[in-house]
Amino acid sequence: MAARKWLIVSLGVNALLALTLVWRNTSSAPSQSPSTSATPPASWTNQGKTNLVVRRQNFTWHEVESDDYATYIGNLRDLGCPESTIRDIIVADVDQLYAHKRVSDVASADHQWWRSDPDPQALEDASTAMTALETERRALLSRLLGANWDAPQNPLPPAPRTGISLSGPVLGALTSEKKQGLYEITAHAQSAMESYMATQEAIGKPLDTLQLARMRQQTRLEVAQVLSPAEMEEFLLRYSKTAQDLREEVRGLNVSSNEFRALFKARDPIDQQLDLFYNGSAAGTLKEREKALQQRERVAKEILGAERFATLRLSRDPIFAETQERAQQLGMPAETVLPVYEINQLSQKTATRIQTDARLSPEEKAAALQAVQEEQQKSLEKLLGPDWASRYRTATPSPAAPLPPVPEQYSP
Repeated sequence: MAARKWLIVSLGVNALLALTLVWRNTSSAPSQSPSTSATPPASWTNQGKTNLVVRRQNFTWHEVESDDYATYIGNLRDLGCPESTIRDIIVADVDQLYAHKRVSDVASADHQWWRSDPDPQALEDASTAMTALETERRALLSRLLGANWDAPQNPLPPAPRTGISLSGPVLGALTSEKKQGLYEITAHAQSAMESYMATQEAIGKPLDTLQLARMRQQTRLEVAQVLSPAEMEEFLLRYSKTAQDLREEVRGLNVSSNEFRALFKARDPIDQQLDLFYNGSAAGTLKEREKALQQRERVAKEILGAERFATLRLSRDPIFAETQERAQQLGMPAETVLPVYEINQLSQKTATRIQTDARLSPEEKAAALQAVQEEQQKSLEKLLGPDWASRYRTATPSPAAPLPPVPEQYSP
């Protein structure tokens, strides 16, 4: 139990003080001269004797420490340890025990960092398991320390909102020092970003995307000073802007963790170049930016294959994204998504052409747009049937499921 070890120093100091007192009492006794007899006077022989009993001080920590919490608490009380200190030791020890349980026993949904949306069942299972562990932890502490063990002693300020959750087989195994370092870095980065955004808003200027990229890069450099390369990769797979953008783009493709990792490793250095070096509007910059974007497309096609890459490109089209979302919401067959998208895309192009036609009066535009909607509905009914077409037309796309709680502007 790691929280117990601090007592070793205290016990050692107490032992040293006790031995010092004994030595001083002995050394302060009057010394005998050579001519003085060592035999005590006869008048002393009938007086009562005082026996000095010195408690053994060289006990080991294992004589205090115990795997049984009740025994351990009793040993601490026998030593005269204050109740507030006992409480701090036991709470810290139990918290450490259950922190390990949360990492080792609970499969959190954010372990699946390659998924665009959390697995609903994984979220529910993790929430149930976390609630059970917290109930068990509090019950144990109440049994050991009494019902009011959690009454505030010296209330601490709230922990900074960092937007990261250090769990899983890699980040969950980080040392407490590394975790604290990451929390401090991300809290500082968040504060700096919020300050910059507030300043720009106050002076009425837009956000500078290059400045935002530089701030994210600075966060990366600081995190890299704390983590090993493998830990850094795991951190970026979860919390970087590249990973967040990629999760949005592959939504609906059902990529595997290996595919997502390969896409990320190929794309991340390109995204860094795009954000930091090819962010301007000069002709040379635009040319280099286009080359970087083409390279990013090539590596994605190599990893996903031609068919899935075509679907990926479609997913960037807002019309396709909305079509796919409605189809998934209604439980429509996957093979209907593309033909429904083509109908919607054609209708949108026709509507845009009507709206931008200066030769048409407002009344003529309204009538033409109404005709486009009717034609669109007829095409959907022919493809899906009247019932499915009606349900599709009236369905409202639900908000996208939230990603892990990391605001994009704070991502490294």
